[in-house]
Amino acid sequence: MRFSITALISALAGSALGTPGVSPASVSQAANPGSSFYVDKVVNTPEIPPKPDVVLLVDVTGSMSGPIGNIKTNLATVISTVKASQPAAEFAIASFGDIADPNPFQVRQGLTGDEAPLQAAVNSLAAGGGGDLPEDWINALYRLSTGDIAFRDGSSRVVVVVGDAPSHDPSGGHALGEAIAALQAKNIRVIAVDVGSINALNQATAVTDATGGVIVGSAANTVSDAIVNGLKNLDVTVTPEVVSCDAGLTLAFAPAETKVPSGTAATFNETVQVAGDATQGATLHCSTRFLLNGAPGGDAFTQTVAVKVNDVTPPTVSCADGPNPAGSTNPDKNANFWTLTAQDNVDDKKDLAILVRDSVSGAQFGPYAPGTTIKLVQAPGATPNVKPGTGAVNWRITLKGCAVLVVKDKAGNEATASCCARP
Repeated sequence: MRFSITALISALAGSALGTPGVSPASVSQAANPGSSFYVDKVVNTPEIPPKPDVVLLVDVTGSMSGPIGNIKTNLATVISTVKASQPAAEFAIASFGDIADPNPFQVRQGLTGDEAPLQAAVNSLAAGGGGDLPEDWINALYRLSTGDIAFRDGSSRVVVVVGDAPSHDPSGGHALGEAIAALQAKNIRVIAVDVGSINALNQATAVTDATGGVIVGSAANTVSDAIVNGLKNLDVTVTPEVVSCDAGLTLAFAPAETKVPSGTAATFNETVQVAGDATQGATLHCSTRFLLNGAPGGDAFTQTVAVKVNDVTPPTVSCADGPNPAGSTNPDKNANFWTLTAQDNVDDKKDLAILVRDSVSGAQFGPYAPGTTIKLVQAPGATPNVKPGTGAVNWRITLKGCAVLVVKDKAGNEATASCCARP
């Protein structure tokens, strides 16, 4: 099934494809130490791989005048269509002929994002020569993979071979296996645009299968459409890469990577694990980027995770020996004078409040700040009450039974302690 450039752009404009990037891009959640939770992660891949370096490798033997003419007429549309999806795209133009031709391989224009020199390079193509049915494109692929094109770091590298015949093998002294190995070493994928019988010897299938490319059939007057169609039908391998995580937080993804057709969604199950010894009350962060064919996809493919580690540890509360009204702190002389103390692993002392509950009647007094001093009077027949103390003693508390101290932290963790009047 073939599409014109106009129809393809119209179809793209009306498609329901998700905006390229990861969703949700940020996760914020509270969790207990030692616990984990799961996030369904969707990565919408771009229709065309990011930062593409596209080499148009064109057969210029005598039978190719029609396809060459179509490329000359529609190159600007191809470039604008690709750049609408990937503005950083760059293109190069190369040609191949037959072994007997004076120039069986030439780079007509190196990688550039400037349309003018690319158009000039395409305009220089002219069909002619070719002494037999096989041509010489295996050598061209080998040359492009071994230094004749300076691919950018981190680019998505694609060679689009446009031809109508299989290749000599060996070609220019290089066998098919050598060319495939060179392409794989440089992470170059091959799209074969077949305007005749380029796959007659299954060479194109061998190359495209080995490099993750595709074969696209085309008539002479639809070559430019086929180039765009091929670029939009490459598989994309999506790989989560954890960039950084604070101590106490780890991420894991299932699967570790997945391959999907470009323009579709890759799905992952993300496990967020909080260590048992993670700092309670802290907010821990992780950052992950999603690689597309081994290269960073950009800001849209970066996710952040923020986990507030719950405070699950109760505070401590106790009665410490306290001063008598004169300020003496000798326990022997101050048997029933106490200082109420409390501490928490997260909250400040000033944020804690201590209640004093009668163990017999249930009467409750307070709240009191840590450091409050009391005189405790136990009188089974008395009515529980509290009165201002004197001197260094803040309060005089009378209870039927022992004093049960109750304190809660901001997270709701509760602690109790009992203190009784000494005989």
